[in-house]
Amino acid sequence: MKAPAPSSPYAHPARLILILSLAPTIGLGIGRFAYALVLPDMRDSLHWSYSAAGFMNTINAAGYLVGALFASQLIKRFGLAASVRWGTLASVLSLVLCASSGNFLVLSFARLLAGLGAAVGFVGGGALAATIAQSRPERANFLLSLFYAGPGSGILASGLIAPYVLQLFGPGSWWIVWWAMTLLAVAMIVPLLLVELGPGATADSAARGTFAIRPVLIYLIGYFLFGAGYIAYMTFMIAYVRDSGGGAAAQSIFWSLIGVSAFVTPWVWRRVLALDRGGLATTIILGVNALGASLPIFGHSPLLLAISALVFGVAFFAVVGSTTAFVRFNYPSERWATGIAAMTISFGIGQTLGPIVVGAITDAVGSLSFALNVSAAMLASGAILSAFQNKLKPAPKSA
Repeated sequence: MKAPAPSSPYAHPARLILILSLAPTIGLGIGRFAYALVLPDMRDSLHWSYSAAGFMNTINAAGYLVGALFASQLIKRFGLAASVRWGTLASVLSLVLCASSGNFLVLSFARLLAGLGAAVGFVGGGALAATIAQSRPERANFLLSLFYAGPGSGILASGLIAPYVLQLFGPGSWWIVWWAMTLLAVAMIVPLLLVELGPGATADSAARGTFAIRPVLIYLIGYFLFGAGYIAYMTFMIAYVRDSGGGAAAQSIFWSLIGVSAFVTPWVWRRVLALDRGGLATTIILGVNALGASLPIFGHSPLLLAISALVFGVAFFAVVGSTTAFVRFNYPSERWATGIAAMTISFGIGQTLGPIVVGAITDAVGSLSFALNVSAAMLASGAILSAFQNKLKPAPKSA
């Protein structure tokens, strides 16, 4: 086996980043987003209002926010690799709890734990992926986008499993779906636990450095609106499809299309992600995301919903990648983890408020369509604000 060059310590960067992508695959693709697939059955079986259903994603997002707030400190103390692994293990444990109880408090704690674990795994994984990607500067944006396509794998896998499990076992079988998701996550976490993630993965210098909010405030507000806006679509669209007459196959196809779109994200957006022009890349991608979210406004046809899923999905995963690219372009490497954490906190605040607000709107007006319209408007607003973010002036590295 040929040894890597001294200047490039990562012999197989694409393989390492794909393995790292299993962290957001489990923490986000399964631990967070698969909830939408079982939400209708849980709401019916456990007699929840839309507000109660939204609260489950709100507390998950609150956990994600707390995890993001403390991620840099955890990374500094335990290292990138350990933080990614322990965060992902916490996400797996949360799935076990979801499968084990119908108690509202237990489920709330499980969703909180899922958020905590996903955030730590995501921030640590994103910083490590950025470091690995930088070992191949000519392919860095493509390599980094592989990490952010990770959640699509979890969405695709859960979309191919959950609707059919519910159909097979009938109403009230939501807990069986959670067990199926647990087994899937256990299988996926094995490579992440066993593979050596490379030099620098256990001792981290990337958690050092300060992050000034003022120069990127408008960008953070735009990312906040993305967090608040996307979550209504990802939380309630399966219920929307079901209420429109879509059965297990329709729900599976819709959800799987969102997941499938993630696999073309690295190729579709590679040139856009390479734009070192402030918030322009985020504006372009988030604008497409808003377009996808707005399509259900115009009708319930299967073709329109399928196009919506594809357009939304292909942009959704790239929005997060664009913020990491922004951090990588505008900050020295020792500030990447702190910068990614700051972006994740802004995003986390948005997605904490989004589900409960949208759920309350739905209860008040009795229409998921209205709530989804609000979601699309927030995404469009975020795209507009990001356009006003300029490239930052070079700053000296921390001592």
